Amino acid sequence: MTILATLDKIVLASGNPGKIREFQAILAGHPIVPQKRYNVPDVAETGVTFVENAIIKARNAARHCRLPAIADDSGLVVDALHGAPGVISARYAGAGASDRDNLQKLLREMADVPDRQRNARFVCVIVFMRHARDPMPVIAQGAWEGSILRQPAGSNGFGYDPVFWVPDRGCASAELSAEEKNAISHRGQALRQLMAQLDGNDLR
Repeated sequence: MTILATLDKIVLASGNPGKIREFQAILAGHPIVPQKRYNVPDVAETGVTFVENAIIKARNAARHCRLPAIADDSGLVVDALHGAPGVISARYAGAGASDRDNLQKLLREMADVPDRQRNARFVCVIVFMRHARDPMPVIAQGAWEGSILRQPAGSNGFGYDPVFWVPDRGCASAELSAEEKNAISHRGQALRQLMAQLDGNDLR
């Protein structure tokens, strides 16, 4: 019997409304429950890589809920900024920064970067842990290539979506519908990869 077939609930270790919407849309039909229903406290994201932070968050949720947990760590990686904002994408402009604060800081940092050097990608690493001491978490990752616009465009999505240009669609990520974004995004890629791994693995 596969892992997914045995589970009644999987705790989603995120309090980000945008992420929760995307998880629930992509994983419709799976028993995903946001951690806020269990009053899980936030945990310090002390890792220096996306995978480290995803494991920290999944372990925290699994420990408090005593249930299997899924967590992602994702962010924007900009070549001209040597990988920044990277793992601190959500707090690029400082602790408590809003999406707008982070976006405006990014545009200031990129102001003098030529168009041909504005390559960037959204990266997502997702971790599934059967329990807090799971020695073999299931890990999946996705990357979505694009570039950074000089001005925001669109009103959909969240985070850096308004300044992330999607070349094959000819628009900003924030100009895509939720369905279009989920079909091609870094998070959509990683989630489908994770679900394929869980569907193909026995629970031992």
